[in-house]
Amino acid sequence: MSPSIVNLGTVLIVEDDRNTAALVATYLEREGFVAVVVHDGGQAIQVAGECNPIFVILDMMLPNRDGWDICRTLRETSDVPVLMLTAREEEADRVAGLAMGADDYVVKPFSPRELVERVKAILRRSRPASTRHVAVIAFNGLVLDLEKHYVTRNGRPVALTASEYKILQALMVSPGKAFSREELLEHCYSHGEVVIDRVIDVHIGKLRQKIEDDTTRPRFILTVRGYGYRFNDENGDQEIL
Repeated sequence: MSPSIVNLGTVLIVEDDRNTAALVATYLEREGFVAVVVHDGGQAIQVAGECNPIFVILDMMLPNRDGWDICRTLRETSDVPVLMLTAREEEADRVAGLAMGADDYVVKPFSPRELVERVKAILRRSRPASTRHVAVIAFNGLVLDLEKHYVTRNGRPVALTASEYKILQALMVSPGKAFSREELLEHCYSHGEVVIDRVIDVHIGKLRQKIEDDTTRPRFILTVRGYGYRFNDENGDQEIL
């Protein structure tokens, strides 16, 4: 049975700057969200109705329809959390956005990682504890709890370093996808540290020692020769709990 890809829900990004939209989408997808991008304000409400997002990231200045109008329309029929983006720092703009029902307000330029953390924090607050979705990926006895940052193997806790956990998370969230060493480095060292890509091989070796029965014949983390690594997407049963 081929493994399924974890889906924490769809986030709609309404942003006319394509580079900004692509960067935010990348960071969201790394965390397990599905990112849907709209560059034209005139299409935002229609796309929102089609993709049923759990969160909306909304730029204020958009072609054809501005963010204030979109937020006002969303609030007429939905309580979906909304985070507004703007290049304007005036207090009046922040007050206006929050008064319309926005849940947060971020001024450009911003840190994509901080933005994603804000999204996750707002979602935690907006969902009743009894109905929150806790994404847990399980594959042949290896279990990764994305919310608790907890890993078990055949029911026993696996102690991972921060870098090992980040690598395993990146691989398990996208089973079958080949990650280059450089891509995995970005997951581990995202503050501009200068690190050679072969450090990933060291992390993978230690990670395999902790989760594999036989490191010479790995079942979970497979080598993509001349490129990097991928998580096994076949010959096993993976489910999202």
